[in-house]
Amino acid sequence: MSSPFSQRIDALVSRVRALDGVAPSARMQREGTSPDTIAAAVRTGALLRVRRRWVALPDADPLLVAAARAGVTLACCTAAARHGLWVLDQYVFHVAAPAHAGRIVVASGTRVHRARPLLPRHPESLVDGVVNVLGIVSACLPAEQALAVWDSALNKRLVTLDEMRRYPLSGRARDLAEEATPLPDSGLETFLIVRLRWLRERLTPQAWILGHRVDLLIGEKLVLQVDGGHHVGAQREADIRHDTLLTLNGYHVIRVGYRQMVEDWPSVQLLIVQAIAQGLHRAR
Repeated sequence: MSSPFSQRIDALVSRVRALDGVAPSARMQREGTSPDTIAAAVRTGALLRVRRRWVALPDADPLLVAAARAGVTLACCTAAARHGLWVLDQYVFHVAAPAHAGRIVVASGTRVHRARPLLPRHPESLVDGVVNVLGIVSACLPAEQALAVWDSALNKRLVTLDEMRRYPLSGRARDLAEEATPLPDSGLETFLIVRLRWLRERLTPQAWILGHRVDLLIGEKLVLQVDGGHHVGAQREADIRHDTLLTLNGYHVIRVGYRQMVEDWPSVQLLIVQAIAQGLHRAR
């Protein structure tokens, strides 16, 4: 049977784990943990000391540990990904720091954002909130990538357009607040809509056809489907069955992959333009 002191350490470790593995010592003390218990947990290796004010589990997320150590908040697309928002593959970490903060010691290549956030950041927060994420991506990312993040946040119902429009948005953010929509299921669908507007054809994202949703319906009969990384196995077989059903009912289906959308858009656009030029988007 464990001692009361061991039980207190176990309870502290459980609480830190519930906070994603990294927690401010001050918060633990506010919640009733004594400094002696925190020190004992560090001494026994149950927790690690991260700077003076933070503790972490030995297996804690390295990004959160690094943020706590540097005194920054994960922000922009790095925070967006942690909220489950769609982001294009990113190879640069983004963090936020107060505008008045001095030198920030972070890994080489990390982008540090110092702009004033839409919502004040709590000093114990390690991951920026969705509202601040949308504010920062508006200024940081290329326009269509930023729009994809906004669309994703709306699609997941993490914010509403009415709410976002009430904040003091920058010029680009105001434009995104007018353009964003919750309809696209992924950023690739957002890219499609943005890139095909010049055609001046009717574009219907997430159209319901023959018992299933399709990524994009152009006109009445041209269906564009975009495969993400999850389109394998049973999902892939279901996609093929639905493509066949669409074809048998007079639809023309173009299915493309993630790499084509991101790295070879001109070839995708050519397929679509050729189909439209042949009238395959019209009901006959």
